[in-house]
Amino acid sequence: MAFQIGGSLLEACVLAVLRGEATYGYRLTQEVREAIDVSESTLYPVLRRLQKEGYLETFDEPYQGRNRRYYRITPIGEARVSQQIEEWKTYKERVDYVLGGSKDE
Repeated sequence: MAFQIGGSLLEACVLAVLRGEATYGYRLTQEVREAIDVSESTLYPVLRRLQKEGYLETFDEPYQGRNRRYYRITPIGEARVSQQIEEWKTYKERVDYVLGGSKDE
């Protein structure tokens, strides 16, 4: 079963993945896909918006004769994802309750 994924959840997943380490776009897409179905064409506009808002920064590193663009979370992004995680916990508890799940899951 697939549920419609909102932009806020996708944003939170991107920032959460980048909390661990900087990574490049394709790898980031693969890691986010572990949780939600997302295409690269959907992800790159989100990355640009997060960068414009100051949540991410980029840098390039050479790889096999080309530059590979890496994304890294900023301190502002760290604060944002912490807030999003708390909001997600509350949202999840409410949905679990309505769907008949346990609040403790």
